[in-house]
Amino acid sequence: MSTPPMYSSLVALDREQHRKLRLKTDLSSLDRVAGLNSVFLAVVEFADACKDFPIVFVRVGTPAEGQPQAVAPLAVFGLKPGSNLFVKDGQWTGRYMPAYVRRYPFAMARLAEGSQDMAMVFDGGWEGLSETEGNALFNDDGEPSEFLLGAKSFVENFEVESERTRLACEELMTLDLLRDMRFEATLPNGEKIDVEGFLTVDEEKLAALDDAKVAQLFRNGLLALIEMHRVSLGNMSRLAGQY
Repeated sequence: MSTPPMYSSLVALDREQHRKLRLKTDLSSLDRVAGLNSVFLAVVEFADACKDFPIVFVRVGTPAEGQPQAVAPLAVFGLKPGSNLFVKDGQWTGRYMPAYVRRYPFAMARLAEGSQDMAMVFDGGWEGLSETEGNALFNDDGEPSEFLLGAKSFVENFEVESERTRLACEELMTLDLLRDMRFEATLPNGEKIDVEGFLTVDEEKLAALDDAKVAQLFRNGLLALIEMHRVSLGNMSRLAGQY
């Protein structure tokens, strides 16, 4: 299993092996995201996220032969590597926290390369896991607790929305609507920075679409997502002003 950002080691949750495991929900996990300047964002989150963060797209993975490069949306927390402007004094200062962060320390993962089988996993390196303190993951009879069932429902829904996001991004690539973008800014201390490596919607290509395709994008909701993405880019300058 590959280890995604925030996580140190993924462990498949096992009813017998982890029967006594508990999670201390009062222990903040924000130290795990304090050094991340962006995380994955599902399209269902765009409406809330666009008010706080720039939403950009990045190329991900290695394309199969003859297949287009996959892309994914990110919520941007900072304009420098390792810089998260939304974690201050151990508190989250944004109005919205992406689901990627909220699902921690749980996730769904494929246990083997190429396998379609998914299992619930957790970060085995998280200090908030204990056998003596916190919310029990399993009841005395070995059945999942209400707490664990809620967490499982959340991460399963996250995977559903991730797939919807993949399909939306695939449509953007099929229509060739994304282009490489570069953002230049002068920070309050006079430092100049260049932010590269991300993609945004190409407004000229969007405007060149025929009416039938625009109507289709409107009906399937992709046009609204594009507009939220475009509006969110105004947050780039706001982030630059916070350094």
